Amino acid sequence: MVSTSSTEAVDDRPAILLASEENADYLLDEFGRYARDYDVRAARSAAEAKAVVKSLFLEGRQLALAVSESVLPDDDVLAMFQRMRTYIPTARRVIAAHWSRFRIDAEPLRPALAKGKYDAYLLMPRGARDEEFHTAICEILSDWGSTVAAPVVETLRIVSPANDAPTLAVRDFLDRIGVPALVHDPDSEVGRAVLARLGKDTPRFPVVERWDGEPYEAASVRDVAVSIYGRPDQIDVDEVADLVIVGAGPAGLAASVYGASEGLATVTIESEAIGGQAGTSSMIRNYLGFPRGISGMRLAQRARNQAIRFGTQFFTGWPALRLEVGGLGEPHVVCTEGGDVRARSVVIASGVTYRRLGIEAIDGLVGSGVNYGAAMTAAREMEGLDVYVVGGGNSAGQAAIHLSRFARSVTILVRRPDLAATMSSYLIGEIEFNPRVSVEGCRCVVDGGGEGRLEWIEVEDTTTGRRERRQAGGLFLLLGAVAHCDWLPAQVARDPNGFVLTGRDVPSSAWRDGLPPENLQTTVPGIYAVGDIRSGSMKRVASASGEGSSVVALVHAWLEPMPTHV
Repeated sequence: MVSTSSTEAVDDRPAILLASEENADYLLDEFGRYARDYDVRAARSAAEAKAVVKSLFLEGRQLALAVSESVLPDDDVLAMFQRMRTYIPTARRVIAAHWSRFRIDAEPLRPALAKGKYDAYLLMPRGARDEEFHTAICEILSDWGSTVAAPVVETLRIVSPANDAPTLAVRDFLDRIGVPALVHDPDSEVGRAVLARLGKDTPRFPVVERWDGEPYEAASVRDVAVSIYGRPDQIDVDEVADLVIVGAGPAGLAASVYGASEGLATVTIESEAIGGQAGTSSMIRNYLGFPRGISGMRLAQRARNQAIRFGTQFFTGWPALRLEVGGLGEPHVVCTEGGDVRARSVVIASGVTYRRLGIEAIDGLVGSGVNYGAAMTAAREMEGLDVYVVGGGNSAGQAAIHLSRFARSVTILVRRPDLAATMSSYLIGEIEFNPRVSVEGCRCVVDGGGEGRLEWIEVEDTTTGRRERRQAGGLFLLLGAVAHCDWLPAQVARDPNGFVLTGRDVPSSAWRDGLPPENLQTTVPGIYAVGDIRSGSMKRVASASGEGSSVVALVHAWLEPMPTHV
């Protein structure tokens, strides 16, 4: 018999399922702290667990988390999780091994963890207030809530009659910075109230209402960013920062933390959302110190909060337009449309963008089924559709796995024969296990179209030239790195592909006194480059973070002879 912590009345709370033959009641008691917000249920066998999941599926209910003991009486726990996935693929899956079997079952079960067959292997709580266990559970539920569930508490409200490109752009920006928001129809009760406070007869959508109740028309993502973070020209014009960082991806965020923590007056400018490309990753599993993985958004927001704690000022939505190199004893100036920032040193951490496909018919549908990058918000719109991901790097693999929680099928298209040369082994293993994801090598997209949104793409076999038209509900393009350094002056040397040269990669003709610049220094003293924008860098989150933290020592050495304050 299936037991439950809630009444028989159907409610809309997401469910937590606990599966254990002998410890079901104990687990129900342990999970009692979640009973207000979740419908906590217990099953004593795989068959009972299947019945619960099927019932939730038929009722259109959400299953947030399934927790199973490592051994069940009637089935293998991994087989149970796999069947569960066919009904509700968005649910997170945890094995909570009894302390008498934790070490015995760990070795045979951990390889499946690496392949993504479940999300965490934990020791069952041994008593009251086992906060190590519940911290893990809360992190997993938090990840589910931020990527799957509609927010219960809104920090911002969006009013728009349709999920058009501008509305999706605003939603995606808010998702990437960890701000929960819902889209309300103008004719809904919430929509009418927000528009009444706006006080315009014919508003331009989307309309966004701040947490303080002040609505405004969001003509672009920048308008939303300014309402949250402010403008660069809000810095006192008489103030000169010790360090300005252009770009708030992993490298820029690391420099922001270490610069401010070392006492430097630090300003960070980001053209889009905090986190850069890494911030769009649904789950990074190989970043040091996060054994259960961490989403790019959470990693970025934790780093931002850490930097703010030490005093870094962030300005988002303002791309750098140009960099004016200061003369002897004069500061450098980073110019944006929102104002100029003067600084004694500059770290270029602006990262890269995804290469455009260059097909007009497809690029014209960006925001309407076509997306460059992972586009976390767009993933929720792919439910029941056939989706294609173009790219063979880790970002493409992470996007495909996340999309498989919503789409009917996900096909990864790559020009190479397979993924082995470009993707981490752990991601390849997850993709091979996932029944909704397939990989097609020696393929490229050559055309696409639809009435108002993407409906089909044309795929070419690069070995035979044969083309095939396929129905497509979504196309996600993660095509490799393109450097955009048009804003940099000619004094900052770049390689033929536009990436910034540093250290010994700088041409010897630009060396000073016969010596190359420091490892991360450019051809201009006091200006440095870190992360993906730097020529020869390893395009990985951890290496970018390492460069961002390392550059601060060089900045200190450069500033040391100079006065600390103006």
